[in-house]
Amino acid sequence: MKLATYRDGSRDGQLVVVSRDLQSAHYATGIAGRLQQVLDDWNFLAPQLQDLYDALNQGKARHAFPFDPAQCMAPLPRAYQWADGSAYINHVELVRAARNAEVPQSFYEDPLMYQGGSDDFLGPQEDAHFRNEAWGIDFEAEVAVVTGDVPMGATPDQALDGVRLVMIANDWSLRNLIPNELAKGFGFFQSKPATAFGPVAVTPDELGDAWQGGRVHLVLQSSWNGRKVGMCEAGPDMTFHFGQLIAHVCKTRNVRAGSIVGSGTVSNKGVAGAGGKTEWPKGYSCIAEKRAIETIQDGKPTTEFMRFGDTIRIEMKGKDGQSVFGAIEQKVVGPQGSTIPA
Repeated sequence: MKLATYRDGSRDGQLVVVSRDLQSAHYATGIAGRLQQVLDDWNFLAPQLQDLYDALNQGKARHAFPFDPAQCMAPLPRAYQWADGSAYINHVELVRAARNAEVPQSFYEDPLMYQGGSDDFLGPQEDAHFRNEAWGIDFEAEVAVVTGDVPMGATPDQALDGVRLVMIANDWSLRNLIPNELAKGFGFFQSKPATAFGPVAVTPDELGDAWQGGRVHLVLQSSWNGRKVGMCEAGPDMTFHFGQLIAHVCKTRNVRAGSIVGSGTVSNKGVAGAGGKTEWPKGYSCIAEKRAIETIQDGKPTTEFMRFGDTIRIEMKGKDGQSVFGAIEQKVVGPQGSTIPA
């Protein structure tokens, strides 16, 4: 099934069920008002939502209305936890190669991960406010999952059973703030502003055979200022699958329902082009990776980070060519006005 959260003036919004083709929706009123309620009582409430979803797809839902992504908040507008991995080791290899740094062997065996802010997510069409262009504004196209309860010490296979929903994400980064933060030895903080999520979260069964081994085997598309810059395969080059990422989170603690775990920037390996020069025909899912590629190829980066007024669109389509999660469509804007809800 497919679920979204509509704005209703509150911080947590109103849960709606969305049709498979993303054309119609129905309020989940009477079953659950908020997505977190469903995650807390999944075995009881999810089957009821599935019945409503089936009726909606069959055209039998009595109070259906046209689905409007512009009315959506993030599917889970605020979460108990947002832990973002770096599951595509190719991305790490490129960024490190650009600064002549080796990748430690442990990176291939133990996932990189940071814990980001989860109190203020952005909806799929919300402007992204930044105080300063000089901070190095960058998008990051990712896949993410929402979990149920996963006990401390769970194996990757056990952890994978805890996946309840799959989403797409734009994990905004402020690249020019990162070096000083990492130099402190305590990780990301100010360099990781509010993350945005696609309008719809889907259960893994909706992905069919595209959901295999804890990976989504579909193409994640990124368009910057209307120009397609990334057509990256999310499955093949994902070094650590979502079961492994979740197991990493719960090595020393329980993971509770409503936790979100991200894949990190979706990245594909280069291929040998004319004259043996490595090329990246599938593009990139963040500007930092493009700049790393330029540095490796030409000795220096030439692509600038985002400016106020720039736009980014991130979307994943199924094998039938239809959008699976809807699209993230955001504009980069300055700090004018308040983004704090009343």
